[in-house]
Amino acid sequence: MKHILITGGAGFIGANFVNYFTEKYSEYHVINLDALTYAANLDNVELNREALDRYTFVEGSICDRSLVESLFEKYDIKGVLHFAAESHVDNSIKNPDVFIETNVKGTFNLIDIAYKHWMIKPFSFREGYENCKFLHVSTDEVYGTLGKIGLFTEQTPYAPNSPYSASKASSDMIVRSYHHTYGMNTVITNCSNNYGPCQHNEKLIPTIIRKALNDEPIPIYGDGLNVRDWLYVLDHCKGIDLAYHKGRSGEVYNIGGRNEQNNLYIVNTICNILDKKVPNDKTYKDLITFVEDRAGHDRRYAIDATKIEKELGWKAAENFDTGIIKTIDWYLKKLIK
Repeated sequence: MKHILITGGAGFIGANFVNYFTEKYSEYHVINLDALTYAANLDNVELNREALDRYTFVEGSICDRSLVESLFEKYDIKGVLHFAAESHVDNSIKNPDVFIETNVKGTFNLIDIAYKHWMIKPFSFREGYENCKFLHVSTDEVYGTLGKIGLFTEQTPYAPNSPYSASKASSDMIVRSYHHTYGMNTVITNCSNNYGPCQHNEKLIPTIIRKALNDEPIPIYGDGLNVRDWLYVLDHCKGIDLAYHKGRSGEVYNIGGRNEQNNLYIVNTICNILDKKVPNDKTYKDLITFVEDRAGHDRRYAIDATKIEKELGWKAAENFDTGIIKTIDWYLKKLIK
């Protein structure tokens, strides 16, 4: 059985990936390393009895180098899927140091330890480690902001505008350097905004649902016209799976849902659905409240996913209209007892 390390596997995307991956593949033993910060929840990992026999959870930080080294030695790790990251932009504005520590230093620890475990020297793998791969999960925010037209491609220059996106851009560059300098088998994926089950309450869509159900003001930054390309989390997981198993060494793959919507559309759509599913004496849209815009708020993100679609055969199964129904239904089960 092949032992692989998944970091951040109790977070939103990571937990969805662990659930998907362990159900699909029986040949892997998954070691899930997660620091269990405020944004993580082990209840998000839901495995059947058979999958539990191939799963090990370890509580700890990717910044703890001795811990990570011990995991590589104990389990002879031969693959890494790196999800662990601080990811909330508002928090990065208030406390940027935490983001640099986790996203930059933590990523360096992981890939440097993997290099020393898998390779003898640059471009020379240890026998039996030739197919080891390091996949780094990143974000479209590293590219900065777009105007009214255009899409982010894998060739778009990096132009991060927040401490969060700057820390992710830095981690991308570290991974890139280990491929070009040492010959490591790396793949980077840059995704658009995810949504779906298990997302932390601080994010936009869970906030809208939670605030509406609690009859509280629903805060929307600025004029609400900031545009994001929305990607259902299970579609993202399938793209990462393909990039890990079929992606070419040293390549970057952008994963986007081709579902551009502004925040006003998002909040109005969710309120309309809740009006039907959980009717109140007034429309939930009356709760929409515009608040002061976020500092450095990027206006528009949109991804061109042509490369992963053509090269690896990936395609998003959900559009926003179908994915948001599944998402709302999951939160209603969670929030309404």
